[in-house]
Amino acid sequence: MTINYQQQLDKTLAALEKKAEAPTLLLHSCCAPCSSYVLEYLSDFFQITVFYYNPNIYPREEYDRRRQEQERFLTQAKPGKYPVKFIAGEYEDVRFYEAVRGLEQEMEGGERCFCCYALRLREAAVLAKEHGFDYFTTTLSISPHKNAQKLNEIGRSLEEELGVSYLYSDFKKKNGYKRSLELSKEYGLYRQEYCGCIFSQRK
Repeated sequence: MTINYQQQLDKTLAALEKKAEAPTLLLHSCCAPCSSYVLEYLSDFFQITVFYYNPNIYPREEYDRRRQEQERFLTQAKPGKYPVKFIAGEYEDVRFYEAVRGLEQEMEGGERCFCCYALRLREAAVLAKEHGFDYFTTTLSISPHKNAQKLNEIGRSLEEELGVSYLYSDFKKKNGYKRSLELSKEYGLYRQEYCGCIFSQRK
């Protein structure tokens, strides 16, 4: 059954508006453009720390370029109600290749991508658990090319396993992707031409 995760997010945010103190959120980010709308949307509801962890990105120069662009955007973005912090994860490309071993020939958007989702979300969930964050989530669902149902299923599984709340969401809803394009233009953000891994470069 397809679940409307935007409706779930709406209910969560409505409940948070009634609380005196904003909860903490560890937001896994794949890149600055995807984080732009999500931060604009959520920064009045949460105390957010952006976590850039993307060992799938190839080559290393591309990984560094996207990380630097993420940091640049955070220094220039209009602040919300709460300041946004930043954590850079390690570039663990070997972990990515181990995670997708045997799936190299899968089509983009299939099982290989789901393993990549799980790798990055798990790292975010573990970090959120270790540092006492109230919630964790990812910007990935803003892309029309990413499977929001699968992302939220993985988030739910990690929530149950680790005991840290996952913020259910589908950020492409409410014209989220369109708004990310507008913000990318406003801030002059670098937008990559492929998802990230070497396999996604295949035509």
